[in-house]
Amino acid sequence: MTRTLLTNVHVIDCSGAEPFHGEVLIEDTRIAAVANTPGEINAAGVATLDGQGRWLMPGLVESHAHLSIDNTDDLAALGRIPPEEHTLLTMHNARLYLDHGITSCISAAAAKPRLDVVIRNAIEAEQIPGPRLLAASPWLTVTGGLGDMRTLHMPHVESMALVVDGPEAYRQVTRELIREGVDIIKLVVSGDSFVPHAGSQATVMSEAEVAAAAEVVHAHGKRMSAHARSAESVKRCVRHGVKVIYHANYADEEALDLLEEHKEHVFISPNIGFTVVAAYEGSAWFTEEQVQAMGFREELASAAQVVGELRKRGVRILGGGDYGFGLTPHGTNARDLDHFVNYLDYSPLEALLTMTRDGGQAMDRPDDLGQVRPGFLADLLLVDGNPLEDLTLLTNPDKLVMIMKDGKFHKQPAL
Repeated sequence: MTRTLLTNVHVIDCSGAEPFHGEVLIEDTRIAAVANTPGEINAAGVATLDGQGRWLMPGLVESHAHLSIDNTDDLAALGRIPPEEHTLLTMHNARLYLDHGITSCISAAAAKPRLDVVIRNAIEAEQIPGPRLLAASPWLTVTGGLGDMRTLHMPHVESMALVVDGPEAYRQVTRELIREGVDIIKLVVSGDSFVPHAGSQATVMSEAEVAAAAEVVHAHGKRMSAHARSAESVKRCVRHGVKVIYHANYADEEALDLLEEHKEHVFISPNIGFTVVAAYEGSAWFTEEQVQAMGFREELASAAQVVGELRKRGVRILGGGDYGFGLTPHGTNARDLDHFVNYLDYSPLEALLTMTRDGGQAMDRPDDLGQVRPGFLADLLLVDGNPLEDLTLLTNPDKLVMIMKDGKFHKQPAL
């Protein structure tokens, strides 16, 4: 048995309680004891690390990961990357996430059907470093939906989407992807600002298509996530058991009521990071006229209103999302925490919970992931500085003195 005692640390346990000065004992992969009194844990025969008053917290959970995107804004370019190179790219991004303190990821779509599966399996076999990963399918979209890059004269353009039309086709493709090992089927139920003929308030996937995918997913004990901005798309997702709904920024009163009714089984991941950058920091990508035409600021304001209402109703909200594009490069994921404070009226601790405790729940591991508590997995970060005073510390890997996953050092402190 490997035993490590971290002493002289300020613990943010992410249970919702206030931080305390204490010590934490790790045995093999799990946290064995947490004490708020120095010297309370017997240190005999235990390797001891003095944290020197630094801040200990759980590893981060990214709720909307795209490990196989290469910081591009050209979805068609992803389809042109050969599988071998694409696997190496995804391996690199998996390590980069762990280097930035992200110890768990819920994938929100892979750029090729088996990319996430291969990377997940290699991480679990300890062949490559990376966060524990729930592997997703590519986007399943409809003709003319987000990710359909084809035209009539170019009918075979690859992207990160599989274009599927009709209920029976959704059953077949969903079965194939589950056969290949994915954990999550990702549906594109609504349009988006980037689709000229199907904007964010359009609902492009039919009820029957969503139901057909759900039928197969639930029969196999898997899970679904969905890109759903429009009110009707959110309702279709809730009615058919989608576990993580991304965006939901135009949810109406009926959608809010449905989400509240099903709040024990659904999570909302608003993914405002991309929208914030596009609205206020995207001059290298968008002119002011484009920002206004695409409605990024209105989209952000609507998201803030919806999230505020969902919080009142007890619906769980997740941080992170849509990093890996040119506007939002991999490794900047923890910026979401500051965005939650600045745009969604969260306190720093409340924001942190969205990427720790609540992320553990969304990973279906509420009793062993996302908190510094006895029995939980030892996914831990030691931060040089108080994240609750400066959440941007978590965007700087140099400030992460220690990164531990499953009780093993990915980055060992030089203390």
